[in-house]
Amino acid sequence: MATLTDEQRAVDGPPADRPPTKRPAFHLNRQGRAAHVFLIPWQLGFLLITAVPLFASLYLAFTDYDILNPPEWSGLENFRRMVDDEQFWASVKVTLVYVVVSVPLQLGFALLLALILDRGLSGLAFYRSAFYLPSLLGTSVAIAILWREIFGDAGLINKGLALIGIDGESWLQNPKTALATLIVLNVWTFGSPMVIFLAGLRQIPDELYEAAKVDGAGVWRQFAHVTVPLLTPIIFFNLILQTIGAFQTFTQAHIISGGTGGPANSTLFYTLYVYQQGFVAFDMGYASALAWVLMAVIGAVTALHFLASKYWVFYGDN
Repeated sequence: MATLTDEQRAVDGPPADRPPTKRPAFHLNRQGRAAHVFLIPWQLGFLLITAVPLFASLYLAFTDYDILNPPEWSGLENFRRMVDDEQFWASVKVTLVYVVVSVPLQLGFALLLALILDRGLSGLAFYRSAFYLPSLLGTSVAIAILWREIFGDAGLINKGLALIGIDGESWLQNPKTALATLIVLNVWTFGSPMVIFLAGLRQIPDELYEAAKVDGAGVWRQFAHVTVPLLTPIIFFNLILQTIGAFQTFTQAHIISGGTGGPANSTLFYTLYVYQQGFVAFDMGYASALAWVLMAVIGAVTALHFLASKYWVFYGDN
């Protein structure tokens, strides 16, 4: 009986009377079990910290619950109460103004700086890190306290105005300017969208700008017809993230106003009002209903953004 050479075995495969060797399937199963074991801490955290409180708050939204006594079912009473609640509507107005004004300003400023950094400045890594730092610190208690000192009655802004003979008042105690200081603070935290914009700008081929120059397009036409269309997916991504974050703003308003939302409800953010109802007035049922309304509004606004995106967001396959 002739024997097969190594070259023939490699070409012809195993002999017909011996089935090909199969790799045991237990390797995949063992890896799967190991993956589930490592996922257990996250699964327990999601279940105990997120899922259970989420559905518990949904139940409490339909109850009268003051934390000290067992919840009593009240149906839609908490939601009907919002209609006649002046504080509720004041918080809605403040939050909407904040979102509509601060988010476009923040994204515009972030895009402007990204365009400047994209021009090939020396020390780009340093500037990128330095500009990103406000995004890490902007929502902290320390920065909110610093902001209160800057815009306070004897703050840095008024001291600077005093040097030119202007006697300024507290920006935080004036209902006309208190919200504006928080908008400036949100615009100052431009680092995160700026870094994302910068990454998007680096992905635009230089050939497109060269072709636009050949066609006689100036800087502004290149920006309008090359940069912006190719950057619309990044703009859309940043818009979604920053809008959701703006709706959830809490720390800055709480620290600057001392938790009151003053002066004259000018900094009464929606989340701050939820906090007041839940942890100051101990009306946890009403606070839960307010929280679910906020969740529904954020979901609706996000859905509208996605529906509108098909008219102005351009992807590579479009």
